[in-house]
Amino acid sequence: MSERPRALFFGSPEFAVPTLEVAAAVTDLRGVVSQPDRPAGRGRELHAPAVKVAARGLGVPLLQPEKIRTPEFEAALRALDPEIFVVVAYGRILPPALLAIPRLGCWNVHASLLPSLRGAAPIQWAIIRGDSRTGVAVMRMEEGLDTGPVAAVTETPIGDDDTAATLSARLSRLGAALLAETLPRIAAGAVTPREQDHARATLAPPLRKEDGRLDFAQPARAVSARARGVDPWPGATATLDGEMIKLFTPRVVAPAGPAPAAVRPGRVLGAGPDGLMIGCGDGGVVAFAELQLPGRKRLPAGVVLNGRPIPPDTLLG
Repeated sequence: MSERPRALFFGSPEFAVPTLEVAAAVTDLRGVVSQPDRPAGRGRELHAPAVKVAARGLGVPLLQPEKIRTPEFEAALRALDPEIFVVVAYGRILPPALLAIPRLGCWNVHASLLPSLRGAAPIQWAIIRGDSRTGVAVMRMEEGLDTGPVAAVTETPIGDDDTAATLSARLSRLGAALLAETLPRIAAGAVTPREQDHARATLAPPLRKEDGRLDFAQPARAVSARARGVDPWPGATATLDGEMIKLFTPRVVAPAGPAPAAVRPGRVLGAGPDGLMIGCGDGGVVAFAELQLPGRKRLPAGVVLNGRPIPPDTLLG
């Protein structure tokens, strides 16, 4: 075996790019596998995954298969003669035939403290659940969904102002640093992965648009957590005069005006320095600093309310 193991990297979104750069530095990177270009935006123009753009900058071979369970794709991977796979948010489950290719195994950088939050959206659900901490795990992949043994873990607190976007950026950097530390030890056979406690496993399924709907009957902290966990996608939503609006950048604030017992869930209490204030089920109040009206851009609440006032006592559905 060469001093640096021959590697293939699997990944797609921006979250995976820092780890791709680490893989390029500490392995003999033979190729990158990413999702195909997909239509996005109002014009539905084709957009390349962030990992594809980074791979082109590194000058390594790139594969973007529509299907991965084919003899042709398996043969293409074997032809690159990899000793190890590094997988970060690729977006597809690798079948057993592919997992069996590299003799040093397939290693996934997963954004949770496994066995907690196995699945596609661990960052978002960690915030929505109100967890105080999360982290990144380097896990040896097997057939099950994020069930493999864990070689290394790093943790980080979840702040009251963290969104899925800010937490994702932080975990992306932490995951890259953890792989940089762990991968050479894996290649040297100096790692003994720890089996997960499967009885403690929880799931983090992909987000759906309906996961953004706010329920103001919930406590204020839960409303805030939901809104932050679905930012930027699908965005927290509520209905105003029969139309769906989006609410961003929440902050739990002390009730202003009515006594807590008089705060009705979904009732607009007015606009303050922290944004549009809305009552919640526990008598608490959440202020949203940014709003987005249908067909409009996300803007500071004051700017939106200047053009479209939302009077106190308005009820948001």
